[in-house]
Amino acid sequence: MSKVEQQALVSCRGLVKNYGTGNAMVQALRGVDLDVYGGELTMLVGPSGCGKTTLLSILAAILHPTAGEVWALGSNLTALSTAKRTAFRRTNVGFVFQQFNLLPTLTAAENVTVPLVLAGWSKRAALDEAFKLLDRMGMRERGDHLPGQLSGGQQQRVAIARALVHHPRVLVCDEPTSALDHKTGTAILQLLRSIAVEGDRAVMIVTHDSRIFEFADTIASMDDGQIMKVERDRTAFVALSPPADAVPASASSQP
Repeated sequence: MSKVEQQALVSCRGLVKNYGTGNAMVQALRGVDLDVYGGELTMLVGPSGCGKTTLLSILAAILHPTAGEVWALGSNLTALSTAKRTAFRRTNVGFVFQQFNLLPTLTAAENVTVPLVLAGWSKRAALDEAFKLLDRMGMRERGDHLPGQLSGGQQQRVAIARALVHHPRVLVCDEPTSALDHKTGTAILQLLRSIAVEGDRAVMIVTHDSRIFEFADTIASMDDGQIMKVERDRTAFVALSPPADAVPASASSQP
């Protein structure tokens, strides 16, 4: 099915986001149009301060735009009240962060249960669901470990499990590999691509990490609050990614 025929899971038109007023006003987004499709991994790339995280936050129903519209899963997010946007986000959006944001005093499995417990699940039912997902992540035997007992890659897998445990159709990731070495980051991106394809999810990633461009289906390049170019040539993305031996390792080497 061509992109002309396929319905975008998330789309925005004419997005503007201003911070502050008067002479202190900063225009973070300047009329952004973008379509994000299910079963694909979309990356937002560009220099620091260009508006990537602001755009991701609006598409994930965290921020409200100054102007423009956002549609997600058939709902006009910009027409919803704050309470309804919160409810939409709780049900339909999963979040993966650069620094994992795991609660240090909870085990891996307990961290995964947090969205379910907040939604009213019993602790036992939530733990059963958490262990099912950790099993898929190859992490079941680590479910009773605290975050401090896990490698960086293992912590990121737990964070991904937590983001997926409520079965969202939209997954947003803010620099998910920047704290990981190349081998671990590659394993995480392979996992995220399979999550997008198998679940027909829209997976959106903000990244500066050119090592992972080859995993994208779409790359939207941003600068100065605008999308300058949208590319869908995966062959070109592979060419943009540096060879593994050209990138120094950082953080954990265990995926």
